[in-house]
Amino acid sequence: MARVEIEQVSKIYDSDVLAIDDVSLTIEDGEFLVLVGPSGCGKSTLLRMIAGLESITGGTIRIGERVVNEVPPKDRNIAMVFQNYALYPHMTVFDNMAFGLKLRKYNKDEIKQRVNEAAELLGLQDFLQRKPKALSGGQRQRVAVGRAIVRKPDVFLFDEPLSNLDAKLRVQMRIEITKLQQRLGITAVYVTHDQVEAMTMGDRIAIINKGEIQQVDTPLNVYNKPANLFVAGFIGSPPMNIFTGTIQNTDNLRFTTSDFSLTLPSAFNSVLQPYANKEIKLGIRPENFKISENQQDTAFAIKAVVDIVEPMGSETYIYLNCGRMKMIVRDNGENLYQTGSEVNLLPDPAKLHFFDPENGKAL
Repeated sequence: MARVEIEQVSKIYDSDVLAIDDVSLTIEDGEFLVLVGPSGCGKSTLLRMIAGLESITGGTIRIGERVVNEVPPKDRNIAMVFQNYALYPHMTVFDNMAFGLKLRKYNKDEIKQRVNEAAELLGLQDFLQRKPKALSGGQRQRVAVGRAIVRKPDVFLFDEPLSNLDAKLRVQMRIEITKLQQRLGITAVYVTHDQVEAMTMGDRIAIINKGEIQQVDTPLNVYNKPANLFVAGFIGSPPMNIFTGTIQNTDNLRFTTSDFSLTLPSAFNSVLQPYANKEIKLGIRPENFKISENQQDTAFAIKAVVDIVEPMGSETYIYLNCGRMKMIVRDNGENLYQTGSEVNLLPDPAKLHFFDPENGKAL
């Protein structure tokens, strides 16, 4: 096990394509850190630089106490699990898991012991003599993870390992990988574009966009206290509703758009006074509305018209129109609203998020 320190690391391709921009990040010993972001944001590039599969343009990477910038991948004592299983089709499960140890000249007894230990952890004892074609997708992924475990590495690196599995199997493997990492206590860095994987698996998550880290924190802190507009819009499904308006300074501060106006609680005064008569962004998550069909219930409310209703069983997604603006609200599954009906949306005053419109930072 080891601590991973990334200090002011950058990666430039072809002299002008900036893939990673001055990233600094510390992954503690035994921590499960998830790198999440949209396609092309640089998360896999950063992971490959930790592994030594990509050269570093600038900065320093340490694994434990050792600077590994020039250390080849085979000497970094890391193990990587890829998106494709990368199993040898002509080898049995046992031989696939043992292959790396044979290359390192481990004796047969040590190899057998390590493979059997990993197989027991992963529930593969009955499949050791099968070849990959006789395994399901989930079993093949377990073999790929087992091949990494037998190495007893300092750091596990996962590059979107569940992308090729169906939805049900992804949930199962997500749980198994999390439990396995907790049991082994090994430092792990996990790359995904799936925010559900990030939220459910990581001790902390690092959100990356355009080669820059936007926020690093626990999943719940990222969800409840997004650092900027990008994080607010990226984390959460359905995404946060974002409104552009102005702060009007009358008897009370009001957030006003062309379609609705909200009187704000006095708790926001100190933060929003500098934005009086200026443009600002307001974010409200879909679950932070109470829906009322009582037309008299207009205090601190947004009038909207139901457009589409998506019953999901335990909850319902309601898409609404408020003038020219589109909104989405998440409600419990007991209430089914009719298309075209008018409702009042009552936002939770304690769950309002305000952002600077120029730099996107949370206020």
